[in-house]
Amino acid sequence: MKRAIILLATIFCITNLQSQDITGKWNGILKVQGMQLTIVFNIEKNESEYFSTMDSPDQGAFGIKVDKTSFSDNTLRLSIPSAGIEYSGEFLGDKILGTFKQFSFETELNLTKDIIEVQKPNRPQEPQPPFPYISEDVYFKNTKDNITLAGTLTIPGDKGNYPAVVLITGSGPQNRDEEVFGHKPFLVISDYLTRNGIAVLRFDDRGVAKSEGNFSDATSYDFATDAKSAVDYLKTRKEINKNNIGLVGHSEGGIIAPIVASKYPNDISFIVLLAGTGLRGDNILLMQQELIGRAMGMPEDVILRNKEINQKAFEMVINSSDIDALRNEMLEYVMNNIKNDPSQVPQGMPAEDFAEMQVNQVTTTWMVNFIKLDPAVYLEKVKCRVLAVNGELDLQVPADANLFAIKNALKKGGNENVTIIAYPNLNHLFQRCTSGLPDKYIEIEETFSVDVLKDLANWILKK
Repeated sequence: MKRAIILLATIFCITNLQSQDITGKWNGILKVQGMQLTIVFNIEKNESEYFSTMDSPDQGAFGIKVDKTSFSDNTLRLSIPSAGIEYSGEFLGDKILGTFKQFSFETELNLTKDIIEVQKPNRPQEPQPPFPYISEDVYFKNTKDNITLAGTLTIPGDKGNYPAVVLITGSGPQNRDEEVFGHKPFLVISDYLTRNGIAVLRFDDRGVAKSEGNFSDATSYDFATDAKSAVDYLKTRKEINKNNIGLVGHSEGGIIAPIVASKYPNDISFIVLLAGTGLRGDNILLMQQELIGRAMGMPEDVILRNKEINQKAFEMVINSSDIDALRNEMLEYVMNNIKNDPSQVPQGMPAEDFAEMQVNQVTTTWMVNFIKLDPAVYLEKVKCRVLAVNGELDLQVPADANLFAIKNALKKGGNENVTIIAYPNLNHLFQRCTSGLPDKYIEIEETFSVDVLKDLANWILKK
């Protein structure tokens, strides 16, 4: 009898230990302003502590570092101070019942290890198999950084010598479809171009999905080496015309394309800038903040005050040469601003935490480089033909100022083989819209304007 009691106790202990295993992939649905967003927490544990990352697949964000991960008293706590995110939930074995907070926003978020199907928005442009072309999953090496990148190569047919493009994603961790707000712009673009006789290579950003590498420490210059590696891979394929390979970059990709083309003029036949920038990063951010604030109905005095504050902060970044010194200077600057205007701190959040969050956002490796990066330096050296297009309602990369700057930089370098187009009623994603506000992207069924797709294909195929 004693042996049976010991055996039962042992079984109980094993079961209890198993029930406390919090590691793994936990899925939930975040409901925000009528939208459903998938949130995934990936929790791991070493000998002494937990660590985790967060994915937001519907926004194309993967591998976001969670700064603090703890599990005690059957409660999971996660924190990302730089984004104002906190999660706390009770672990119940096969599910976690909890609350998601971001600044003053708070909502229920329950997690499960089961795959959750969200109610997908209607995306009529997304192509469905079978496809009238070859679609192949491929892997290629970035030998400079010793990482392997994963992507999809679509080819019009198995016989031929096709022109080809490499698609380069915008800012933030993106998969090969540049999946964001429930849209897959690069899937739509690659399908259209391939149906019209153009081979397309699109790939996961480094550190995203099936690609190796560390996204969080990378800059536009690092992403440029990834794009060049994609070109090098295309040149090994017998189906590709090695003398007719181009780059199509969206948003930040529209900065990366000129960097690559300026450094490797013999490898790049043409570049396409989809909402690419022509102005230095600090100017882009200032214009973006002002236009979006105004479109959201923010009071004019607040807009101008924010602009003044941010302009001084960006000047600190421009003039900096030491990241630690910059952080200290920026923290003092932000704390002084908070003292002058405490209302900017979200309710219930300590001022010091808010200041730290602000400083973390401005002093990341990517952000510091972006603020300092002037695309004109590279555009002036681009000698291949260029197509630059923007939507007139783009609030993130304003059309007039950037197209003007792009044209001037190319002209200064002696490049007259340039086509500039501004499309009315299109936003940053090239969707037909009325306001251009980013929070409307997910509500629009259209993924990418057919007019732009037609012009893009015709321009690439033009001799």
